[in-house]
Amino acid sequence: MQTLTVRHLTRYTYANPVEFQPHRLMLRPRDSHDLRLVAAQLTLWPPANVRWMHDVFGNSVATVDFTETANELSIESVLTIERYGLGGLDFEIAEAAKEYPFVYSPDDRTDLGRMLEPHYPDPMGELEQWAKGFIAGRPTDTMALLTDINNSIHQGFAYQVRHEQGTQPPLETLRLGSGSCRDFALLLIEAVRALGFGARFVTGYLYDPALDGDGPAVIGAGATHAWADIYLPGAGWVEFDPTNGTIAADNLIRVAVTRDPSQAVPVAGGFTGLTGDYLGMEVNVSVRSQPEPLAA
Repeated sequence: MQTLTVRHLTRYTYANPVEFQPHRLMLRPRDSHDLRLVAAQLTLWPPANVRWMHDVFGNSVATVDFTETANELSIESVLTIERYGLGGLDFEIAEAAKEYPFVYSPDDRTDLGRMLEPHYPDPMGELEQWAKGFIAGRPTDTMALLTDINNSIHQGFAYQVRHEQGTQPPLETLRLGSGSCRDFALLLIEAVRALGFGARFVTGYLYDPALDGDGPAVIGAGATHAWADIYLPGAGWVEFDPTNGTIAADNLIRVAVTRDPSQAVPVAGGFTGLTGDYLGMEVNVSVRSQPEPLAA
């Protein structure tokens, strides 16, 4: 078990006081067997009324109604989390699913629903053919297939920080050979969906041991991070991070899971003001390990 502190600050600045429309925040993770939320603090400026709900996926979502105008909007989330390692690849896939292709059970197919289907246009079958190129034979080892696709994105695509809103369509990422962590996650999701796997989008944070002097640097720390979940019978949802080429890594801090990246925006909202009032936005994310208490 490792205790981590996550600080996520989003700040918007304006030339004049503006009126803020309701904002939607996805910043609070759910407790699970591998992640325990010890404490959570949400600090807002200007003052606001906060209502909590669970969305259709069971994620914690805050709706924020600001009560004053201001020339600055500040949203700070501080989380204390206990992250429990599950042994990396030490999980058991059901015998019937160890080799690809396999068929999900009727219940699994019903519950996975649209997470089994590609969501983005592929009119010439370009993405599907790229994904099928990793199939070594029929049958082929399921984990080897998924690992090869994950590693191919990590090794063959150039990572870049993109400040534009939204996520690149998978075909654009495939053709450019570059993208952000969100773009890589979506490419992996759509590729494996084209092969018949159930997959979903995950957003959260990434702990980088190098920041504590405990290990090699990883890509995606210092910002929100994104990766993919792929459903494997017997093992359940398995985390694949194509940005770093890892599988079931203990340094991933899950906040929300959705069918599509558009449903997993950490901070969403708008304002009413004059043209030119908006000056800019800054986002700062830090994930630090808390030292072990000294023995008595």
